[in-house]
Amino acid sequence: MLTALVKRLGQTVLVLFGISVLVFLVFFATPGADPSARIAGRNASQETLAAVRHQYGFDRPLPVQYVKLMGRLFITCDLTSFVDHGEEVVPEVMRAAPVTISLVAGAAVIWIVVSIAMGTIATAMRGTFVDRGLMMLGLVGISMPVFWLGEVTNLITQSRYHDTWMFSWVPGLGYVPLSDDPIGWFRHLIIPWCVLAVLFIGIYGRVLRADLVAAYGEDFMRTARAKGLTETRVLLRHGLRTSLITFVSLFGLDFAQLVGGGALLTEVVFGLQGVGRLTYQGLINLDLPLIMATVMYSAIFVVLANAVVDLVYLLLDPRVRDGR
Repeated sequence: MLTALVKRLGQTVLVLFGISVLVFLVFFATPGADPSARIAGRNASQETLAAVRHQYGFDRPLPVQYVKLMGRLFITCDLTSFVDHGEEVVPEVMRAAPVTISLVAGAAVIWIVVSIAMGTIATAMRGTFVDRGLMMLGLVGISMPVFWLGEVTNLITQSRYHDTWMFSWVPGLGYVPLSDDPIGWFRHLIIPWCVLAVLFIGIYGRVLRADLVAAYGEDFMRTARAKGLTETRVLLRHGLRTSLITFVSLFGLDFAQLVGGGALLTEVVFGLQGVGRLTYQGLINLDLPLIMATVMYSAIFVVLANAVVDLVYLLLDPRVRDGR
């Protein structure tokens, strides 16, 4: 167990190092990608460009530039924007991160609980109208784009029916920090949570049902029934645990991708200043330090999420602990 943990930790460090090198080379070493021209502005003279290169260290060897940039990004945290001169990008990401994490974490709780219930009930009642109805609802959820569903939700809750008793409690678009007002935080995010979770409820519910149905023919399920266990206990204790391996794999990737900025459309629709929206603004302005900070932030979450998934594997599947 300890050996597996150390091995995965080492792999995580190496992957993060490789990603940082790749991101640096893409933004600062690609032919034609001259950050000094972006900083100096259009039609800048050669003297100005030379001064900018010297000021920011772009005239030094690439390994030196890499070490200096990573130091300013991860150690001193004083890397500044190329567009908004003097604006440090790390504090910007840190201000946006709680918004995105709050949005994605709340949606994740909803889609985990509902999709497990949906997949389990559909499996227990497979072949009936309940099974077909739940799977049809899941397919409808998968088919609805999040930006369309969010706009329809805003039209109903913010405009047409906002003054009715049903939606009068819904606040305006935006975000309230949890530390400032927990109730306001919940009220601002409950609808974005549900909208973001709809797609994943459909996907995860259908995937879990397929895995549970496949598990019904396995030897360990027949052995559990032969021991006299009830069908409900066999399904929940034996079938569900095994089927959650695929579920956990999907969740680790999706959660990390959303926290890393994949919830952009939801953030835009509901007026949330999260990491996805910050990354989009950096791309629009070609602000390389900001883009690099958000990309590294996203990469860290993806790599750490995969490391956590590996640890969960150790708990769910004994064969992983045995190295098989």
